[in-house]
Amino acid sequence: MLQGIRIKNVLFILLGAAIFSFGLVHFNIQNELGEGGFTGITLILLFLFDLDPAVMNLVLNIPLFFIGWKLLGRKVFIYTLIGTFAVSAFLKVFQIYEIRIDLDGDLLLAALFAGVFIGIGLGIIFRYGGTTGGVDILARLSLKYIGWSMGKTMFLFDAMVILLSRLTFLDNKTMMYTLVAVFVGARVIDFVQEGAYAGRGAMIISDAQETIASRITKEMDRGVTVLRGYGHFSKAEREVLYCVVSRNEIVRLKNIITSVDPHAFVSLIEVHDVMGEGFTLDEQKRPLD
Repeated sequence: MLQGIRIKNVLFILLGAAIFSFGLVHFNIQNELGEGGFTGITLILLFLFDLDPAVMNLVLNIPLFFIGWKLLGRKVFIYTLIGTFAVSAFLKVFQIYEIRIDLDGDLLLAALFAGVFIGIGLGIIFRYGGTTGGVDILARLSLKYIGWSMGKTMFLFDAMVILLSRLTFLDNKTMMYTLVAVFVGARVIDFVQEGAYAGRGAMIISDAQETIASRITKEMDRGVTVLRGYGHFSKAEREVLYCVVSRNEIVRLKNIITSVDPHAFVSLIEVHDVMGEGFTLDEQKRPLD
């Protein structure tokens, strides 16, 4: 394997490409729903001119590879090549060995499943360092040469593709369901990229911060960080405790805090992904299985 390229990442990118392609063939294409980005363009070409999306995915993306490979970097460029070719390969496979999924004309169900499958597939590809080319490369180019944010470019491109789909093969009803699929897909991508870990980060302000920190460390075996701060109104310096706990430890944390200082100010924030000792590393800084 090339230097820096991990077999694990390649395998997960292939898995993501398979899930993405399965959803596109069995929910978008079977129910004639559109999609955003370059994928949406391949669907337009399919429904208007009967052009194979597996082939058109390569035709549309390969020229961009040569334009944007320097922006991607060598590792991401290789992962992107793998992801793009894998998507085309799996699209061809699933079109040849297609499974008819009868949803009894329920377009809402089709849109939800399309969003979930495409979101999971792309989320896995993104999480393991790849992309599927297309709009991602255009967004990086626009950021460098025009100054537009990547999010703005991707949103505008998706909007134009969906509008073009409406003007070509979508009616108002299927366009609205396409928007549902795109929205669900975007949320699922975020969920997969950020991680399924559901924990809480706690900010604790108390006059008994030393006792609280000691009990959290001893009774919960969780690290506590002391941050320096001051009250804006009182101008008094305060120490702020910060720690991260898993979801099932939240009640224990609250009980420790209230038993020491029932008047402590506590703010809990959502934590989607955590890296470090106690979560992804053991006490010897070795990765946890």
